[in-house]
Amino acid sequence: MLTSLVDYGHESRWDSGAHARGMRVGFFGTAATHLPELFNGVGDFIITGEPEAAAIEIARGANPSGFAVSPAIDDLDSLPFPRWDLVQTSRFAHGSRGKFGFSRAIPMLTSRSCPEHCTYCPHRITANFRARSVNNVVDEMQELVERYKDVLIVIRDPLYTLDRDRCLHISDEILARGLKLTYECETRMDDLDESLLRSMHASGLRQISFGVESPDPIVLKKVARRFIPHEHMRNMIKLCWELGIATTAFYVIGFLQDTEESIEYLINFAIDLDTTYANFKILTPYPGTPQFRQLQPLVVERNWEKFDGYTLNFRHPVLTPRRARLMLGMAYSRYFIRPSMFFNLIGRHQNAHHPLIQKADEWVRRRQDKADSEWIAERELLLQSASGVART
Repeated sequence: MLTSLVDYGHESRWDSGAHARGMRVGFFGTAATHLPELFNGVGDFIITGEPEAAAIEIARGANPSGFAVSPAIDDLDSLPFPRWDLVQTSRFAHGSRGKFGFSRAIPMLTSRSCPEHCTYCPHRITANFRARSVNNVVDEMQELVERYKDVLIVIRDPLYTLDRDRCLHISDEILARGLKLTYECETRMDDLDESLLRSMHASGLRQISFGVESPDPIVLKKVARRFIPHEHMRNMIKLCWELGIATTAFYVIGFLQDTEESIEYLINFAIDLDTTYANFKILTPYPGTPQFRQLQPLVVERNWEKFDGYTLNFRHPVLTPRRARLMLGMAYSRYFIRPSMFFNLIGRHQNAHHPLIQKADEWVRRRQDKADSEWIAERELLLQSASGVART
């Protein structure tokens, strides 16, 4: 059973039922590796680390119990491709952002872990970074194209374009083999340039996601994330609009330096950055990350299922859980509920910046501010109360 924090209770109950019916049950994944106590005693064994090495031993007849350490496999090319033919294809129905209708979407990892050192991110806490070879990646893509029609590959690497030459070679090999596919990926914007982006688009790239997290370089430095010049991001996003590549920017609110005013600045920055979509989350200190060790004395939430990105679960210098949730709601409503967003979603981005549409956005924004005025007005009272407590 692949484990999570947000649903570990349900996973444990399901496995308990399966175990009671005579099935041998094991757990693996990030939650099982870094919080094994959540699953101890529920099943027969817990795999810590990436699961493939342990899975190979089980396939050879091993009968693990208790804790089974599974070391990371350095040669990712040695692993077989997933047997998607054993899974019902209806489970992979997915709305393609490149056109109306649906395309079958299948996830793929062309690398493991992440070489960056962002203190809040769980991507790099289980094993070191490794990448598959170009031919191995495209061989799997070819297998998917031959098995399915109109396949959409969702590349789940945190930094797909980290190795520019490798990424270019993958794009070239897709074209050389004549593979008819589309794909989406995630990366850092400073690992993109015009030539690379055009090459990826020619090979089938139709959507790209990237982290902004915060527009404030001081905030980013505090969490060991490298700052990306805003102008470079804007240039890459503008090119994506020209090519027909959808973009999604990720943002985090609730860093220790954040205030409600800085979060409002972040919201305005997100709108001005002009991506197709945006995703906002509340800072969550995930177990196993350096940030969790830093914030552990401040963590007040003991229900791990609320470590979901939508709940403030530590004592913040300024924000309360209620205020953080209200600011998160403000981020989503201000970003998505505006007339210009409608034109973006239907592929008419050129109309989204028409002066009349911009005036309509301003009118909607004023209505939103009025609707939220009651809880926004509480901000001054809270600041006065905090100031009074500090003086005493």
